Amino acid sequence: MENLKRSPKLIEAFIPVIFLIGLLLMNVTYFDDTLEGANQIALLLAAAIAAIIASYLGVDWKSVRNGIVKSIGSAMPSILILLIIGALSGTWLISGVVPSMIYYGLDILSPQIFLFAAVIVSGIVSLATGSSWSTIATIGVALLGIGSALGISEGLVAGAIISGAYFGDKMSPLSDTTNLAPAMAGTDLFTHIKYMMFTTVPTMVITLIIFLIIGFNYDFDKTTNSVETVRNAIAGTFYISPWLFLVPVLLIIIIIKKVPPIPALLAGTLLGAIFAVVFQPDIINQISGKTDNYFVSSYVASVKAMYGKISIITPDINVNDLFSTTGMAGMLNTIWLIMSAMIFGGVMESAGLLIRITQAILKFVKSTGSLVASTAVSCIFFNITASDQYISIVVPGRMFAKTYKEKGYKPELLSRTLEDAGTVTSVLIPWNTGGATQARVLGVSTMTYLPYCFFNIISPMMTVFYAYMNIKIRRIGDKTEKIENKDV
Repeated sequence: MENLKRSPKLIEAFIPVIFLIGLLLMNVTYFDDTLEGANQIALLLAAAIAAIIASYLGVDWKSVRNGIVKSIGSAMPSILILLIIGALSGTWLISGVVPSMIYYGLDILSPQIFLFAAVIVSGIVSLATGSSWSTIATIGVALLGIGSALGISEGLVAGAIISGAYFGDKMSPLSDTTNLAPAMAGTDLFTHIKYMMFTTVPTMVITLIIFLIIGFNYDFDKTTNSVETVRNAIAGTFYISPWLFLVPVLLIIIIIKKVPPIPALLAGTLLGAIFAVVFQPDIINQISGKTDNYFVSSYVASVKAMYGKISIITPDINVNDLFSTTGMAGMLNTIWLIMSAMIFGGVMESAGLLIRITQAILKFVKSTGSLVASTAVSCIFFNITASDQYISIVVPGRMFAKTYKEKGYKPELLSRTLEDAGTVTSVLIPWNTGGATQARVLGVSTMTYLPYCFFNIISPMMTVFYAYMNIKIRRIGDKTEKIENKDV
């Protein structure tokens, strides 16, 4: 701010944001997949507009460039983690770890508690894969067919599937949004996940109770072989055994020992590759395309799983999409998005534009609750206007990060709010990429399933409630993680 000839006006600060929103709305309209590059270009063009305003305000290019470099540098740990997670998802697939989770998860299905079980199964699969979208498009479609056969309304079944899928996505270290939120807030992945449990677990418990109560109002007289067909397809392709759960258990032990995220995830990746070589020789040969030397096959298959796209064919074509990963290469668009967002944020910050916007918002902030509520509303606002869950995390994250720090709050409070209000509400907006995709995949309109997405609806309310009640609000330097009920 010391380089400014004058402070920006509020309208000047909003010009790049308004420009960005306009471009993002156009992207949703004219591009099938906005993450392939359209949104990244929108962020870069908006950054260019912000740079022009910065120049108009008297900020020299060197200061703007330094702001960009500093902003990108702060995201580098998360970028490295994303790359390793891409590799981990590949080795966990070929080792049979993820298929075993799905196999045993499906085994808990019972007609008498179908909706309750649908939430659990969707949550398990999404937690294992880190993707709500792939879960909904595969197991979710199968569960929807089962629910329809049992006479349950499609909207209700879709709501149960989406609730479970977004719970798993939100809590999975494999999820891109779960990595994006702490990157924007300035905290680490595992601190973010552990802190989210305070609001996410109660929300999930309430959701399960609601679906359990609703489920007892239905008669489950019909039977179906759909779930058994899926389980048979998995068992016919992979070696399924409880021994495979040693990989996630060992990773959890490593994490509990407070090993930093990058070496911990790398250890989990290598464990997955070792278990693949030991337990899945057929998968190893299938992926490598080499059968004359198992040592060579093991090396080729493991490396392919870590860096690139692999697809495993099962006897059931309906579940094949679930058993494909894109490795490190599949994370590049998300990394590109993060870097573009950090460039935009770096320019906005160096020009003093973010400060000006947050100053206007903070005029309405009088307490911890109102600060978190303002953040949550901002996330939902960007989900509605920008039509993308990533933007609903990136922009508010950059806007509020400095404010949370100045007010003495630990960054995990911001990262938790971003996920509680940003990630899970995208699917509730018909024109958002999340809502449009799931409506098309499930064949159920957004407004039909929206009233039954209890987890997604309750999550932002829960995080605001915790803030107003000062429950588990962490302050910098507060070892007890308890604070008095007082204004910011």
